[in-house]
Amino acid sequence: MRRLLGDPGLSWLVDRVRRRLEREQSLTGPVSLSAPTEEQRAAAERLLGRSPGSGRSLTVRLDDVDAVLRRSGVSPHGLAAAVTALTGPVVALDSAREADARAWQEAYAPLDAMADEIPALAPWTVRMRGDGLLRRLVGTPAAAHSLLGEVVTVLRALPADPPVSLPAFAARVLGAAHALDDDTPRATVTLAGIRALTGFPDGAGAEWRREAWASAGLLRDELSSTVLTLNLRGTPVLDWAADAGEPTVLTLRQLIRNPLAICAASVRICENPTVLAAAADVHGADSAPLICLQGQPSVAAVTLLRHLHQGGTTLHYHGDFDWGGLRIAAALLRRVPWLPWRYTTADYRAAALTHPGGLPLTGRPAEAPWDPCLPDALEELGVRIEEETVLDALLSDLAR
Repeated sequence: MRRLLGDPGLSWLVDRVRRRLEREQSLTGPVSLSAPTEEQRAAAERLLGRSPGSGRSLTVRLDDVDAVLRRSGVSPHGLAAAVTALTGPVVALDSAREADARAWQEAYAPLDAMADEIPALAPWTVRMRGDGLLRRLVGTPAAAHSLLGEVVTVLRALPADPPVSLPAFAARVLGAAHALDDDTPRATVTLAGIRALTGFPDGAGAEWRREAWASAGLLRDELSSTVLTLNLRGTPVLDWAADAGEPTVLTLRQLIRNPLAICAASVRICENPTVLAAAADVHGADSAPLICLQGQPSVAAVTLLRHLHQGGTTLHYHGDFDWGGLRIAAALLRRVPWLPWRYTTADYRAAALTHPGGLPLTGRPAEAPWDPCLPDALEELGVRIEEETVLDALLSDLAR
């Protein structure tokens, strides 16, 4: 059989037959090969015992091949049995697809179980099934099941409180300090799960990844995450800066290693450093305590604000009246409670009326959980009101 049907000149014929078997098609009728070589013509002639012709293509009838194999005794059960013997068992493509689909369904079982425990993760689980990310990262259902088991183990241990170094956490939970290093499938999927768990916004780059890990209490760097403050008290350095009315930058390291003894009934929060700088310039040491997010809330900012909230401080927040500003405010609200500071529908309408000709509102709409009517007002008026636009009103609130 190998000398006859296994001839290299007939490999094209064997491949055609195998594909038909996989598709559960009949082994009858002609098959053709365009522009055959002399070797391929000679191999077909040896198989059939006659010349297959000299045209531009080579045509062989499968019925004839089956009959030759049966009559000669080379393959008493015919062509299908011969090709299977030569190339191995044939699995029907439909059956293989069904088995593969079942295997992938089972691969996601760890995520499904976790989504049952933590309903907030259910939308992410659905996206994971549909976006093909896992298939691209690991390829097989078995590898996917193993990877998701590890990811679930990590997510169930989060958020880490108090925060812990990422390598130390990986060593404790997964048995290897580098198990969650960048650019590995495990880290990619785990970071996606952390974003679903914490509500951390989309982004890219090393700084974004560091902050995303830190949103769940996993620290890659205690010094890079900072928060800008004005007139907070509780340490000699803060007290000196408050006496001078000068802004102070606190690092995450300072906040988690030496918790501040801050006692303040109320603290204002702004989005943009322009507001804090103006408060320092105008009011100096007489300004009310103020914390600036400088955009998306860093882990240092969230850590400080949680510390204040747990100590009984009431937090008041103001940000830009645009879609990005609403997303920042909502992200902060998911992590720590705050009350709006001139940041409601009425405040937006008043500012838009007082300051006509504002910049046009652009981007994808966002929600405002603290004031559900605010997004409708933004879409209705269609203008952005940045903090700098209402700076005078904010500064008047900060005077004490």
